Amino acid sequence: MRDDQLLALASVPLVLEYEAVLSRPEQLAASHRTAPMVEAFLDAFCLLAEPVELFFLWRPQLRDAADEMVLETALNGRADALVTLNGRDFMPAHRFGLPVLTPGAFLQTLQLERF
Repeated sequence: MRDDQLLALASVPLVLEYEAVLSRPEQLAASHRTAPMVEAFLDAFCLLAEPVELFFLWRPQLRDAADEMVLETALNGRADALVTLNGRDFMPAHRFGLPVLTPGAFLQTLQLERF
């Protein structure tokens, strides 16, 4: 993101979800991070990410209602792809022509685009 090689999209509900999840005690312990470190990371992420306003909501599309904000951010932001380890739950994204990639597949795509 710092090198302008990729653009992440972020909506207010999505960033609030990131904050809630990353600040959980079990996540802080597993990542060896502190709450101030998470806050600094999210501040930096928000500076680099493209803000997305959620003009259209397509609910319900997904099995997990908590994932709807991810799909809506991607669709409203006209994302080229949705990157997740949870690909099965985001299969409905294909109905909108939105590819769903694992982080590994996404990194391979970035490497291929460089050459």
